[in-house]
Amino acid sequence: MGPLLNSADAGPSNPELVRRLFKLAWRYRLRCLQVLGIQLILLTMGLFGLSFTGVGIDYIRQVVGHRAADAPPQAVIRFLHFSLPAAWHPMHVLAVLGCLILALSMCRAFLNYVYAVLVNILVQQKLVVDLRAEIYDKLQRLSFRFFDANTTGSIITRVTGDVQSVRMFVDQVLIQSVIMVISLTVYAIYMASLSPGLTLACLATTPVLWILAALFSRKIQPEYAENRNLVEKMVQYLAESIQGVAVVKGFGREKENRDKFEAGNAAILTQQYDIFWLVSLFSPTAGFLTRINTIVLLGYGGVLVARGQLPLGAGLVVFAGLLDQFAGQVNNVAAIVNSVQQSLIGAKRVFEILDAPVDVRSAPDAVRRSRFDGAVRFEDVSFEYGRLDPVLRDVTLEVKPGECVAILGATGSGKSVLMSLIPRFYDVSRGRILIDGIDVRHLDLNDLRRNIGTVFQESFLFSNTVAANIAFGHPHATQEQIERAARIAAAHDFIMGLPKGYETILGESGNSLSGGQRQRLAIARAVLLEPAILLLDDPTAAIDSETEHEIFEALDRAIAGRTTFIVAHRLSTLRRADVIIVLENGRIVQRGTHADLIKVPGPYLHVANLQLVDGRELQEPAGGMKP
Repeated sequence: MGPLLNSADAGPSNPELVRRLFKLAWRYRLRCLQVLGIQLILLTMGLFGLSFTGVGIDYIRQVVGHRAADAPPQAVIRFLHFSLPAAWHPMHVLAVLGCLILALSMCRAFLNYVYAVLVNILVQQKLVVDLRAEIYDKLQRLSFRFFDANTTGSIITRVTGDVQSVRMFVDQVLIQSVIMVISLTVYAIYMASLSPGLTLACLATTPVLWILAALFSRKIQPEYAENRNLVEKMVQYLAESIQGVAVVKGFGREKENRDKFEAGNAAILTQQYDIFWLVSLFSPTAGFLTRINTIVLLGYGGVLVARGQLPLGAGLVVFAGLLDQFAGQVNNVAAIVNSVQQSLIGAKRVFEILDAPVDVRSAPDAVRRSRFDGAVRFEDVSFEYGRLDPVLRDVTLEVKPGECVAILGATGSGKSVLMSLIPRFYDVSRGRILIDGIDVRHLDLNDLRRNIGTVFQESFLFSNTVAANIAFGHPHATQEQIERAARIAAAHDFIMGLPKGYETILGESGNSLSGGQRQRLAIARAVLLEPAILLLDDPTAAIDSETEHEIFEALDRAIAGRTTFIVAHRLSTLRRADVIIVLENGRIVQRGTHADLIKVPGPYLHVANLQLVDGRELQEPAGGMKP
């Protein structure tokens, strides 16, 4: 089997995740630097505004205390590095300070707008779009083993919700952490320049806060991991319920399914309560510790002001503003730690897909062939899923160009797997498969698959026009080529009967069409490629006899001149083949034509005896298998 997502040993460690997240953020370093630059400007403007406020308070206090206005306060001069006219009235000085504060506020408002645009559009959305595209590209390159091992719900959840968690690391962890560190450093230095002793006293609780943050981080991470798993299970159950709605309604299981979904949904809510409880407990605790600093400020700072060791405005008021800003940044620790854990959980799940091995790919020196003759040879081919028992065992088979090979066997005998090995949906475990004498593993993968047309037992159609579905493998096909393929597949007449002909939009999976119509469109899609090799996986298994006749007419035209492998159980199909092989437990136990195989005891005659041929039942010779 392929790699199993969410396996116990899957995914990188937390340090490795952080390293890779930093590497991912480095792709957007210019935009991140722009964001950080704006934040530094905002920080500087905030400090200026706070200083202007403090200077204004001291100026008012000086004017009121001394009843004089013949010179501006020295604090203003030292801060602005230029002298105000000595004749200015105090109101003029205050008006200048007010205008400066207003101008700074307007600039800050504009820069906050620019910051929001950069973060939300250039950083967040760009990263999300790029990462989703990268994951989707990886999914297109993964082999069937991966999709056999993992559920649709798990993959969809990772491409949608978990990508958002990775984005969160860039804007809510990385950028905010850098901003927080710079801000705390600047605030601490500024406060220390005003009063080192008061700074140490007010920041004494900060180490305690970091310890709490570490404990909170360790506690919350497994909770987020469990939350992601529960959401993934809910999405998977929802997807299955929608896909299997006919079965649900057919067996009257609507209530039971609704109850099961509500139980899963309730489990998510209950688990989220645990997360909310931890987050809600940490934030007030952090807030309480930072408020203790305010008490210290009022007590110790008030004494310093009373002693004349600290100015009221440019000292205590500015210090109070800095301390408040410091506390606000420290309180962001809770949000950052919370975001870190969500990011790590989401990143681990995203990287599990990005790290999944691509076990089927073109070799670096792959042989390029635009057209094949269609000679196929299996040489001692064996195949198994991981460590499970082999599905195919020592299969040797040679098919000449243009021959039709029918494959018969019980469920699980390896019929579909045998055909899936030809276009390298899987690679053989042992032995080799050759096309025109070249090992398929040495051929360019795209060239190989463009020369093979595949019609599956259940034909999947996309929510697109009829023409687009037929031309899916050849998107640049002309209308004439599309109609020619439809005629070969006996689909042209019913297509023209649709409301808009070839431009009719099909519903999801083509459910608006009958089974026979979907199958004929699938045949048209395959033959449009003009493939040298055609693979038909029991195309008449789930259709009625009248539709079967229509499909046979299409198949006869599609098979002509092409090497064809067809999985079949009905004698009406088997008799059309040049050679029939019978599989049992992954081995070829019989091979020959219909006329040859009905003459000897064996599985083929057993199957033939169970079916009416020309209104008569074939009788198995003595010693043969009994129906």
